[in-house]
Amino acid sequence: MEYLIGIAGGSQSTKVLIFDRNGRVVSEGQEPLRPLELPREGVAFHPGDDLWDSLAVACRKALAGFSGRLSEIVGAGLCTIRCCRVLLKEDCSLAQPVISWMDLRLSRPYEHDDPAVRYVTATTGYITARLTGRRLDTAANHEGQWPVDPLTWDWSADEEVFKKFNIPRHMLFDLVTPGTLLGRVTKEAAAATGLPEGLPVAATASDKAVEALGAGPLGPGTALLSLGTYICSMIEGRDFVPEARFYWTNLASAPRRYLYESGGIRRGMSTVSWVRELMGSDVKAKAASLAMTPDNYLNREAAKLPPGAEGLLTIPEWLAPPSALYKRGLMLGFTGRHTGVHMYRSVLEAIALTMGNHCRDMCRERDFKLEELIVSGGGANGDLFMRIIADVFGCPAVRTEVAGAVALGSAICAAVGVGLFGSFDEAMAAMVRRRDRFEPDPENAAFYRRLNDEVYSRITSYTDEILKKSYPLFA
Repeated sequence: MEYLIGIAGGSQSTKVLIFDRNGRVVSEGQEPLRPLELPREGVAFHPGDDLWDSLAVACRKALAGFSGRLSEIVGAGLCTIRCCRVLLKEDCSLAQPVISWMDLRLSRPYEHDDPAVRYVTATTGYITARLTGRRLDTAANHEGQWPVDPLTWDWSADEEVFKKFNIPRHMLFDLVTPGTLLGRVTKEAAAATGLPEGLPVAATASDKAVEALGAGPLGPGTALLSLGTYICSMIEGRDFVPEARFYWTNLASAPRRYLYESGGIRRGMSTVSWVRELMGSDVKAKAASLAMTPDNYLNREAAKLPPGAEGLLTIPEWLAPPSALYKRGLMLGFTGRHTGVHMYRSVLEAIALTMGNHCRDMCRERDFKLEELIVSGGGANGDLFMRIIADVFGCPAVRTEVAGAVALGSAICAAVGVGLFGSFDEAMAAMVRRRDRFEPDPENAAFYRRLNDEVYSRITSYTDEILKKSYPLFA
């Protein structure tokens, strides 16, 4: 037997899954991250050495449930959170805690104000150094304030670009493409994680691009909806588009391919968690009395409500973007009959409605006819959410066997890197399978279309003006 490890470092937890060569999960481990440090407005970083520490624990959990021999594990794919910045000392230890993608400092060029900093890298570069001892990183996890040439998949050859981002070339690791071997697990890393010493580690891409790989081919008419802490939709392409109005062009997990990514929702699925936690022990007690999880209980109760949550509407702006710091999350239309379950359903509908609008904008600009939507992430496990998404988007919503597509995408990169498959397409064909399909309900789809056109899509044109006035009072 041959097994592959998929490492998926996220914003809320680190997951490590072990797959057979057919993409079936044989063991998994997960370790939650500690809450972000938020000392003041616009500053957010991971406490301590949390990304590495959580990876070490998750690896040991996954290996504890693995019944095969360690020698049968032939490779690992490494994927971690995108759009972060890691500042390292000469020995590649942390000079400062990892700066989160939610930190406003990452919307600006790097500022070299700490003489202890020798290297500036992404989270993938840092974990690569910890696992293999090598200063390498994937080109496909450098989005935002990085001097990458998206046509060559390497650092820019233009000195003016380096000046723009204010990162000297000597402070950056060398870049490789997804599916390339970064190195092998060192003795020290093996002792910390339990991974076999000498295990090959393969480069992947940004977590969204790796998720797209693990969700299967995005052919004509097919888009991906990624339900994570950051929610977005994506379609695949072969050309880099430097400027577009309603989407960004990012490097994909397969070299020389690109992903067009729509506008998204910051702190998307964590808003769902926020509502659940807000309801407290009452929901947990009711769920326990029915031998159900809190999520399953809430989904069952929310499914009893009509579309529209009886007039309760949510704007999911729980984390404002750097370009519009005045934005805030909103819930509109409360009456005495509304309960926590109404709030829960309203948040699910808000995510679907907001992403439906973002995805349609991208598809119109790309002249892309949306015929099918693959849904990935933990939220895809809920039947209610899948039905709402199908109804709002007005097309079939599909989920795959492995909801955690990031880990599977990482394993696919490892499979290509160690030569189990000759191409990414061949690996996807062997390792990704669809689970089920949700068709839109015509009556519900018509209601959501009218709700969006007449009400929902217009809300922020009114509320933004109020928020612009209130923001200075609390900034």
